[in-house]
Amino acid sequence: MGRLDGKVALITGTAGGQGAAAARLFAAEGAVVCGADIDAERAQRVASQVRAAGGRMHCHAPVDLADPDAARDWVREAVAAAGGIDVLYNNASAPWVGPFSETGWAQWRFSMRNELDLIFTVTSAAWPHLIARGGGVVINTASVSAHRGARFIEQAAHGAAKGGVLAITRHLAAAGARHRIRANSISPGLIVTPQIQPFLDQPGHPVHRMRESHPLGRLGTPEDVASVALFLASDDARYLNAVDIVVDGGQSLIS
Repeated sequence: MGRLDGKVALITGTAGGQGAAAARLFAAEGAVVCGADIDAERAQRVASQVRAAGGRMHCHAPVDLADPDAARDWVREAVAAAGGIDVLYNNASAPWVGPFSETGWAQWRFSMRNELDLIFTVTSAAWPHLIARGGGVVINTASVSAHRGARFIEQAAHGAAKGGVLAITRHLAAAGARHRIRANSISPGLIVTPQIQPFLDQPGHPVHRMRESHPLGRLGTPEDVASVALFLASDDARYLNAVDIVVDGGQSLIS
C-alpha cells in the first residue's frame, strides 16, 4: 500500500529539481501525477522515467503557469485526464536574485510573476475542483528567504515573493478549512537543484561557504524536500493546516 494510493496529485515545475523528485516519489507511493512545466523536453523526459518505473504520470508542457488562461487550461486538462484533484503541489518557481541596488522594476516583476502570481493562478483554477472532491491538500513552496534577510547573496525580490507565498498559504488554510482543504507550505534552504548547480561550479562563489559551514555537513537535495511534501500530501498530516516546514538541515538557526 502506497501512502498516496487512489490520489491524484498536480505538481508544477516537474522538469527537474524538487518537482521531478516529487513526481517520482508521489507516483511510487501510488498517486496519479499530473505535471506541468515551461520546459517541455525535460518535463516529458521525467514523465517517461516515471512511467518506465511503473508509475502513472500525465505531462503537460510547455505551460506558462503565471498566465491565468494557461493555468486554467492545464488544470482542466489534468482533471479530464485523471478524474479530479486531491493534492496540488505548487512547486514551480523562477526567482531573480541579486543586489537590491541592481533590482529594477523588471527584476522585481519577474520574481513576483514567477514565484507568487503563479501560486494564485494555479490554485484559483484548482480550487473549485478541490471543493467538488470534498477536500484535499494544497502545498506551496516558500523559502527560508521569506523568514530572514541574507547578506551572502542579496535576494530582496525573491524573499518578498516567498513572503507572499507564506501569507497566501495561511489565508488558503483559513478559506479551505470549511471545505476540508488543508494548505501548508515548505520553506527549503539551499537545495542543490539545476538552478543552484552552476553556482557550485564557480570557485569562490558564496554557496561554497554555506556548504562548508552547514551543521549537517552537506547541502540539501531535491529528495529531502520531496519527502516532506509526501508527508504533507498524505493522511499522516491530516491534522496539519497553515503550517510552514523549514527544510534546511538547521542552517538558518544553527550558527
